[in-house]
Amino acid sequence: MEEQFVKWLRAAAPYIHAFRGQTFVVAFPGELVKDGKLTVLAHDVSLLHALGIKVVLVHGLRPQVEEQLNLRHVKNRYYKGIRITDSEALECAKEAAGELRLDIEAAFSQGLPNTPMAHAEVRIISGNFVTATPLGIIDGINLEWTGRVRKIAADSIQSILDSDGIVLLSPLGYSPTGEAFNVLMEDVAVSAADALDAQKLVFLTETPVITDRNGNQIHDITPRQADILLSQGDVEENAGYYLKCAIKACLSGIPRAHLVPYSTDGAILLELFTHDGVGTMVTPQDVDLLREATIKDVGAILKLIEPYEENGTLVKRSRELLEREIGHFSVLEHDGVIYGCAALYHFPAEKMAEMACLIVDPEMQGEGDGERILTHMENRARGLGVETLFILTTQTAHWFLQQGFAYASVDDLPEDKQRIYNWQRRSQVLIKRL
Repeated sequence: MEEQFVKWLRAAAPYIHAFRGQTFVVAFPGELVKDGKLTVLAHDVSLLHALGIKVVLVHGLRPQVEEQLNLRHVKNRYYKGIRITDSEALECAKEAAGELRLDIEAAFSQGLPNTPMAHAEVRIISGNFVTATPLGIIDGINLEWTGRVRKIAADSIQSILDSDGIVLLSPLGYSPTGEAFNVLMEDVAVSAADALDAQKLVFLTETPVITDRNGNQIHDITPRQADILLSQGDVEENAGYYLKCAIKACLSGIPRAHLVPYSTDGAILLELFTHDGVGTMVTPQDVDLLREATIKDVGAILKLIEPYEENGTLVKRSRELLEREIGHFSVLEHDGVIYGCAALYHFPAEKMAEMACLIVDPEMQGEGDGERILTHMENRARGLGVETLFILTTQTAHWFLQQGFAYASVDDLPEDKQRIYNWQRRSQVLIKRL
């Protein structure tokens, strides 16, 4: 158990470093509170706050408003999924928002010893940060006191975040004339993330993780791919609505939008601090990126190859050497975290190249990433006019044989490589014709 904890914490460290100081907007529906998940959410968001992440919370209140209306024997009215907010519904929304605000503040005020909230001292700040305007009449239907976000008081919110507070936004907006409007939680969340230049928008949803028509879970998707998925009609209605909001967020410039089912314990932590997460992430471009390395990647590469240097699989490289040779390296990154690499050394006289240091983080192995890196390096070699690719290995010959390499001898290597061949390591030579 101890080893598993240490392993997970080390795997989460790159994300912790990357997220510190960033702004995340976390939105959740009223169903989360109704299902008794508010305390867990407070624990997990407090942890994000403790890790240096600036958090804006946006809550929904649909079931709470429905409950209030039912108590008054007033019928819930909707048009195309949007509540028609008459005067009674508006009063119910105000009551529900007030109760939820108190419940949320109480959840973040816990501080019992031996609980995740011990020593937290989280400050929740709410206020009139949302300016709204009425939606008006749509298709001849008057939506009355239902509105849309016109402006977010980004400067005021930012000053609170910079002072180590968490900002809470309700799905109510206010007009310059002093009127209140019932607005969509998703509208507030997307608008706030856009106005604050947030790095992430996270929707904690009552829907399960999105799947394709074959039932395979989709953990990352681009807006274009998501549009195609929606057009096929395979996404459940509520999940499809959240997905459309995530698409809108990404197209407005938010780098990452996540749809995370809150039914999973610790869902937001698992989504943000593990490789694949437990939800669906919408990102403007493919989250996995294979590219040539830059000097900024030196530290990440050193950390990646260090365990293999210690067990003798790789020859130890100093930081100075790696900095000089960084142009030979390519890296594979996921959501900004490097978890694979390889290097290519060209011998133009013989039209040969050596591929070295092909590494995939052990936590991410088994997903075909080694093959992806190999294909990338082969294409990179072909671009240099290389006809034969070779590798030297002491422990991974079998894997390379499966990838089309064949055993060779030291005599088959370029002359310059023969002269520096390490006879003490006695590495096996394998070659592949491109």
